[in-house]
Amino acid sequence: MTSEKLSLDETSAVGIDRRVAVLDSALVTFARFGYRKTSMEEVARAAHISRPGLYFLFASKEDLFRAAVSQALEEDVAEVERILWRSDRPIRDRLLDSFERWAGRYIGPMTRDISVVIEDNPELLGEIVELWPQRFAELITNAIAAQATPSDREIAVALAQTMISTSIGVKYQVSNREAYLERLALAIDLLLR
Repeated sequence: MTSEKLSLDETSAVGIDRRVAVLDSALVTFARFGYRKTSMEEVARAAHISRPGLYFLFASKEDLFRAAVSQALEEDVAEVERILWRSDRPIRDRLLDSFERWAGRYIGPMTRDISVVIEDNPELLGEIVELWPQRFAELITNAIAAQATPSDREIAVALAQTMISTSIGVKYQVSNREAYLERLALAIDLLLR
């Protein structure tokens, strides 16, 4: 029986994969219990890691929350970018799929809890609350503008801002993803006319 050692690159990849898995588990745990009620112990249990191991990766619940939200938003924006630039699909469908990825999957208790956490502790997420939404808005604007003439850039900006505002409003008025998508599809259809 031979003992295989991991190379430095493989060890780094395992560490990165482990961190990603911990952050995914953390986000699910925060969504399930809410920010205030989630403990590091619960996250460690969900991530199948010891509590000291979790504290080795993240110094505090705030650091863990910030990293989990940042990772989720980064993944969402990357997926939105991929969706929007698939030219084999109509712009309406690409926009709807993009909004579903960006906001539709976050409907429910976590949405309300995160809003309260951000309002009560604006420093908790720092620039994250501005950086990723701005990037999302740029992607939506550019996708709409790509369908129009260069002189219609201002219209593309206005349409994107209106779609985003509509998405935010609808997200807080519905209780499930299906209702969100149904109402947002109607709004996108009206705005693209």
